[in-house]
Amino acid sequence: MSPEAGPAAEPYDYLIVGAGFAGSVLAEQLRSAGCRVLVVERRAHVGGNAYDTYDDAGVLIHPYGPHIFHTNSADVFAYLSRFTEWRPYEHRVRASVDGQLVPMPINLDTVNALYGLNLTSFELEEFFASRAEPVEQVRTSEDVVVSKIGRDLYRKFFQGYTHKQWGLDPSELDASVTARVPTRTTRDDRYFTDTYQAMPRHGYTRLFQNLLRGIPVLLNTDYREVLPVIAHRHLIYTGPVDAFFDHCYGPLPYRSLRFQHETHPVAQFQPTGTVNYPNDYAYTRVSEFKHITGQEHAQTSVVYEFPQAQGDPYYPVPRPENAELYRRYEALARTRTDVTFVGRLATYRYYNMDQVVAQALTTARRLLSREEAAPVT
Repeated sequence: MSPEAGPAAEPYDYLIVGAGFAGSVLAEQLRSAGCRVLVVERRAHVGGNAYDTYDDAGVLIHPYGPHIFHTNSADVFAYLSRFTEWRPYEHRVRASVDGQLVPMPINLDTVNALYGLNLTSFELEEFFASRAEPVEQVRTSEDVVVSKIGRDLYRKFFQGYTHKQWGLDPSELDASVTARVPTRTTRDDRYFTDTYQAMPRHGYTRLFQNLLRGIPVLLNTDYREVLPVIAHRHLIYTGPVDAFFDHCYGPLPYRSLRFQHETHPVAQFQPTGTVNYPNDYAYTRVSEFKHITGQEHAQTSVVYEFPQAQGDPYYPVPRPENAELYRRYEALARTRTDVTFVGRLATYRYYNMDQVVAQALTTARRLLSREEAAPVT
């Protein structure tokens, strides 16, 4: 569907920048409420980084790295279930440490395998306590791990991986980085423990196509090019907030990724969906898509992830000075009553997919409530 343009065209109520989860959910919600909506996307496809497609071998892959859906929100799961069927999937990760592939997050089997022990869950608690180092005030990613399980496990699993991922030593990063990864005293080897763990049965791209059905979308388009020619009442922006303001305070630091995709003439390449490499090689992890998607195929495709400083923004770098820089951009954003900023990049936060969906649903309710009170301006 082609958008209307020109001075005679009726203005769109909302021009939405970005066709990832934030933009697509907002578009669906606003369109369902009767608003005129246009989505503008700079890439050649919808779905943002969650986009999936079939490679030359016919294997369903995630070009931007594995996206595993999990949530504790019944509302988010019920909402997305309107646009996709699900395939139950619990993600499991192994870490290549000391010549073994052991469960990650660290659990009872991990410790027993690495140290040649036969501990029980109760004994593992004592094991961790005996190795933990007192930290007066937990401030950094190193503090989080060392204070819970000691320095040896920290070095085996976290120090090298974190340095590769962020280009910084864990002692230079906010505690939130390693706090995201739990340590368990049980044999539970699931990477996530959320109530709802599943993958879209027909892929993420199909989910996004269903979300955006009947909504005009301009692909391969920089929103700045259409602002002067597409009349609209309100802008919803899901891109990098610093870019929106022309980096007037300087660029917000991000880590990026380079993806190396390979197809192998075997049915299975590795034992689990993802294998981490905290201490060896330049890549951080290798993911095999057939584990994740459930696809049956004679060949298999994998992706190697190489963190890097330059490239598309993926991970906000969690350091106090970066948070302070974002607050300056946030203050600028608050002055723009004609623009709503939503999503990971626009709010400089590392949200999981379900958190982005929840934020978008909340934002849609707020915008529609405002419309009921007064026309959008």
